[in-house]
Formats: sequence, C-alpha cells, structure tokens
Amino acid sequence: MLKIRIITALIMLPIVLVALFVFPNWAWDIFTLGIALVACWEWSRFCSFKEAEKMSRWIYFALSALISALIFLTYLNVPAVDFLDFRLLALAGFSVSAVFWFLIAPLWLKRAWRPRSVVITAMTGWIVIFPTWLSLLALHDKSPWLLLSFALIVWVADVAAYFSGKALGKHKLAPAISPGKTIEGAIGGLMGVALYFFLWRISSAQALARGETWAIELIAQGWWLLGFFIVLGVLSVLGDLFESWMKRGVGLKDSSHLLPGHGGILDRIDALTSTLPIAGLYLILTAKL
Repeated sequence: MLKIRIITALIMLPIVLVALFVFPNWAWDIFTLGIALVACWEWSRFCSFKEAEKMSRWIYFALSALISALIFLTYLNVPAVDFLDFRLLALAGFSVSAVFWFLIAPLWLKRAWRPRSVVITAMTGWIVIFPTWLSLLALHDKSPWLLLSFALIVWVADVAAYFSGKALGKHKLAPAISPGKTIEGAIGGLMGVALYFFLWRISSAQALARGETWAIELIAQGWWLLGFFIVLGVLSVLGDLFESWMKRGVGLKDSSHLLPGHGGILDRIDALTSTLPIAGLYLILTAKL
C-alpha cells in the first residue's frame, strides 16, 4: 500500500505544481473546478439517499454544477451575473466556512452527531467544498506562491503528525473517528508547523527582495502570523477528522477509489477545506487579498 501511495503521489505532485505555476489563470480555474465537482460527487455518497440512490446522486451533482457555474461566471465577471461581485461572494463563503469550522464542526464531532436529514448533509457538503474552491481561485489570483504557502501548512502538519505519532503516539486523539491519530502526533504536527513558519520566513526573503506584494504584506505581520499558522494547523486536524466522521457514518473507508493508495479527492483535500477558506478570510479582513 505504501508503495502505491508513493507512486500516486509522485504522479500527482508534478501535475499539481504545473497547474499551480504554469497554467494560465483560466486553465487553473477549470482545473480546480474539476476538483470541486469531483469532491461534490464523492460527498453525495455521504448523503445516504434511500430512494433511487443513483438518480439522487446525479441530482445532487447537477445542483452542485449549477452552483459551480454561478460562482465561475461571477469570477469571470460575466455581464449576465453582474448583480454578484466575486470579492463579496468570496467574503460570504469564507465567513460561512469560518462559522462552520470554528463553531459547528467541533460541536458536531463532540456530540457524535449523525444528521438524519439528507438536505442537511447535502448542504454541509456545499459549505465544505465551495468556500475551498473560492479560496483556490482568490489566493491563486494574488499569487501562486501565496496559495502554496498556506497549503504547505496542511501538508507539513500531516507529515509531522504521522512520524510523531509513529514514534511517540500512545494516547488516542479521537479513537471513535480516526483510530490512527494520537495526541502526540497532533502536537508533533503543530511543532512541525512552527518550524515551517521559520523556514517559510527565510525562504520568503527572496520574494521580499523582489518586492512581491504578498510577501511584503505577510512578513510585515511579524509574530502574529506564527499564531495564525498554528491556528491553521489545528484546523487542518479538524478538517481531517470531520471528513473521517462523515465517511464512518456511511461505512466508507475512502471517499472514492480515484487515487490509488490515497482514496478520493476529498481524502486529499479534507484538511484544506478547513484551512484555505480561513486563510482567505484572514487576508480579506487584513486587507491583503
């Protein structure tokens, strides 16, 4: 399994990096639109449609596609949707996401809630997925390096938590949700994020020297930014746990089998769904986006 995971990762990594840094904006937008739509299709498996399940999943996907089209047309500033403003739409999406991840999701997991309403589960999927797509668009527009800077927080936290948990893990973090996660691993993940912050400041000095706006604005925030990185590290764990809880509720190990050894798209972006929209909101509120 580990060999398959590594091979898949080695294939995915250059594709993502090329899309991030080489694709023109329109191609990146379509690339991430595909990710959002696949994620919606995978989320439909969590909805437990009881009647005409396949048809219901297609209806959910069609509604997701309509929402995606509205967001995309707003992003492109098409006259037909000039009553919407992408910046305001992003702000609304990020705000809803913040309420969900800071208030609703922790309570949801604490009470081990299993929603009986298909509508609630379906709408939760949109709350989880679409603000993430909005953040992929907005942060990339500012700078691909800015987007990568925040995405790396999630990946660093995940890798550091994995090795810390393997070496030191004794106390389960959330055994009913994800038996493999430990408190020691989570602490190790946050320590990894703190170390990443210092390495990021050093590496960003080059962008600072080139006068890149995003680097100037972020580095100017000083130690406050370290605290925000740690907050995102905590939220990345929450996003992972929440998606795991939703999968367990319908008896799934993976959201799909699209990515050999890794599961589905949701399994790869679960921690990004709880971090990137919050990063987008932070940048809007600090007038950096």
